[in-house]
Amino acid sequence: MDPRVLDKMLPLFTEQYGNPHSRTHAYGWEAESAVDEARKQVATLIGANEKDVVFTSGATESNNMLIKGIARFHQTKRRHIITTQTEHKCVLDSCRWLSTQGFEVTYLPVEKSGLVSIDALKAALRPDTSLISIMMVNNEIGVIQPMKEISDMLKAWAKETKNPKPFFHTDAAQAIGKIPVDVESMGIDAMSISGHKLYGPKGIGAAYVRRRPRVRLEPLIHGGGQERGLRSGTVPAPLVVGLGEACRIATKEMALDHVRIKRLSDRLIHGITSQVEEIVRNGDPDGYPGCVNLSFSYVEGESLLMALKVSFTGFTADLADLADNQDIALSSGSACTSASLEPSYVLRALGAAEDMAHSSLRFGIGRFTTEAEIDLVIERIVAVVTRLREMSPLWEMVQEGIDISKIEWSQ
Repeated sequence: MDPRVLDKMLPLFTEQYGNPHSRTHAYGWEAESAVDEARKQVATLIGANEKDVVFTSGATESNNMLIKGIARFHQTKRRHIITTQTEHKCVLDSCRWLSTQGFEVTYLPVEKSGLVSIDALKAALRPDTSLISIMMVNNEIGVIQPMKEISDMLKAWAKETKNPKPFFHTDAAQAIGKIPVDVESMGIDAMSISGHKLYGPKGIGAAYVRRRPRVRLEPLIHGGGQERGLRSGTVPAPLVVGLGEACRIATKEMALDHVRIKRLSDRLIHGITSQVEEIVRNGDPDGYPGCVNLSFSYVEGESLLMALKVSFTGFTADLADLADNQDIALSSGSACTSASLEPSYVLRALGAAEDMAHSSLRFGIGRFTTEAEIDLVIERIVAVVTRLREMSPLWEMVQEGIDISKIEWSQ
């Protein structure tokens, strides 16, 4: 979390502790004013009207609320949903749950780059399609999907076929504050936002729900009718203010952050690939530079992680010791699936072989990453991969010119 975010939050834990929904005293008015200001800051970052911003506990809740809510509201006439095979687990699981409720879900494959084919998406559309859900920036490989092109195609298809335009939802947790996002120009109807992905606090997020033209959905949580009746429950003012401050900082500094992160990303990739051969970069190389995914041929994945002393959550003790505000992460997949020993389903969807998916590492580069941390990672990766390959009989065979793909292995 950005220290400036914490500074903004602290008064709401102690001095300004009113309930923002209390309209009968000054403490409530003060908290309400702080929440309203934060809502405007979120809206400014995404090019939306502040009345379209609904606060939630995070992107997982937003994804569940939007996908299930939109689908269920329109289920009497339209029961078909389209998403991709590389979505975040909470999107895939929401769609799987809907399929148990009588909905039909199409899981589109992606190209080797990770990009969705707009032609394939158009071919999957049906008169009863109510919702399209496609992640803006992938959390494992950093690929950036063509939001505006997808939206334009949906509008053209609706006009051409005289069918209602499906609602367009995107999980933008990995995009907000990192790349420019404008819901109007991109034609987005609903969007999920996570606080801690843009250096805000954990436990807070938002859902963008367009009002004009109106996106209607059934709420998941019922109660006091807060947040336009879409998400009942007392809004946690300190967390909301933290999210707002994170969005304010991102609006001001995103362009500079991007330039710096791109430079560090290039340094990391060049530093590793110039010293180690047989490395595959997974996903579109023109994706978000702060998310780099590399696969190391002829190296066993679990051995690689253990040798780098990477915990299941993906952080190295050495890097944590290097700087108080480090933001370099090494993992073999997303945090939500890091406890699983299965190879990344995202990389498998790209067509990666199982051994290459197992031997992949995801590098996260952020606002507080330093050149010293990048250089340390390069040094460790090169040393560990070189040592593991020296122990690998497969690598020895490859060095001798043997094509191991043509070997018939005995069972």
